[in-house]
Amino acid sequence: MYTLYYSPGTASMVVHLALLEIGAPYRLELVDFEKDAQHSAAYLKLNPHGVVPTLLIDGKPMTESAALLMILAERHPEAHLAPAAGTPEREEWTQWIVYLSNALAATYRLWFYPPMLGTTEHTPETRAALQANIAAVWDRLDAHLAANGPYLLGREFSGADLLLTMLMRWSRNMPRPVTEWPALKKLADLVRARASWKKLYEIEGLSEW
Repeated sequence: MYTLYYSPGTASMVVHLALLEIGAPYRLELVDFEKDAQHSAAYLKLNPHGVVPTLLIDGKPMTESAALLMILAERHPEAHLAPAAGTPEREEWTQWIVYLSNALAATYRLWFYPPMLGTTEHTPETRAALQANIAAVWDRLDAHLAANGPYLLGREFSGADLLLTMLMRWSRNMPRPVTEWPALKKLADLVRARASWKKLYEIEGLSEW
C-alpha cells in the first residue's frame, strides 16, 4: 500500500490523481499547512525540504510530484498513464513531463513565493515578467494542443495531462487565467470530467476550479 502525504490542492494533487487513476490501495496523511506541519521534525525526517508531496513506496519516502507521477506510471503500466516504454510516444511523454516541471512548476514557485527572490513582495516589474513567462508557456501549449490535441499526446489521455491540468488550476486567480486559451480550456474540461478528478475533489474538499 502507498501512503501519500498531501495538502489539498497543492503539488500533491497530481500524485493523488494518479493513485486514483491506478486504483491501487493507498492511504492519505494530511500535512496541515495552517499548523506548519510541513516543518515539523517528524515530517522533515521524511521530506527534508518541508514540502508536499511525499509518497511512501514500499516504506521508502520519495518526493517530487513529476518524478512520482513517472514512477507510478512505470509501476502500473496497466493504468496507461504513460505510453509503452521504448516507444516514440513514451519519449514525447517524458519530454512533456520534464518541460511542465521546469517551465511551469518552477516559475510558479517564484510567483507564489516572493522570498525565493529575496523579497517579501514582488515589484510590479517582477510580477509582469513572471506572468509573461507563464503566458509564453500557455501560448506554446495552446498552439500544440490546437494542432495536435485534444491531449498532449494527441487523441490519447495520459498522466501528463493530469500534471498539466493541476498546473492550469493554479492560474485561476492570476490576472489572465489559463481558461482564456481555448485549446487548454478544452483539455482542462476533459480532465475535469474524469472520475479521478471528481473523486479527488470529494476527498480533498475542494470546490473552486
